[in-house]
Amino acid sequence: MSSQLVILATLFGAAAGAFLPRIAYRLTVPFGDRARSSCARCDRPFPPGAAGWIHAGPACCAGGAGPVAAMSLAGGLLAAQLGPVPQLPVHLLAAIPGVLLAMIDLGCLRLPDRLVGTLALGAGVPLALLAPGRIAPALAAGVLVGAGYLAIAMLPGRGLGLGDVKLGAALAFLLGFAGWPAVAVGLGTAHLLNGAAATWLLVRRRAQPIPFGPALLAGALAGLTAV
Repeated sequence: MSSQLVILATLFGAAAGAFLPRIAYRLTVPFGDRARSSCARCDRPFPPGAAGWIHAGPACCAGGAGPVAAMSLAGGLLAAQLGPVPQLPVHLLAAIPGVLLAMIDLGCLRLPDRLVGTLALGAGVPLALLAPGRIAPALAAGVLVGAGYLAIAMLPGRGLGLGDVKLGAALAFLLGFAGWPAVAVGLGTAHLLNGAAATWLLVRRRAQPIPFGPALLAGALAGLTAV
């Protein structure tokens, strides 16, 4: 493991994370609503076109340190554990839609299909090209987890949403390229984190929905870096 590689990956994460607050803010809307066209606090409209999306720093009036910290941590951990392998750039780039999904789910309990698809295809295609022998296990992991989560989502009480099902299947597919232990660690960590959050809310006697997307994404990072 090279310290220069870890530093570079951490800096990449910080730089990429600086551009995420505005994108996440504009996409943090209820299902079916259009992306925000202006700041909800000051009513300042976002510029039209790409300039309204590509912006480093806070979305407008809201802070933007969270995504920078999350991306920096993800980049450093991936570089430290994976080292200089061809898969490292793939996972570093995949962290960008991953952090976006976590931010949106925390804000409005929604996991946009386009972002989930971007994560799955944007990382899945290069991983398949780098390790064609792992395509079958990866597909099997995605199908099994997707089917299991869909069965849970169909149960009374709706413990999972369809966005969680799709994201869980996509992450299991990507983890499948690293092997079944990575899939097991990723899913196990996700459920441990979600269970801890549910327990905390019970202790505080607060009944509210818990977004599962951030736990799934944190679990995927654990699966990649802990196995």
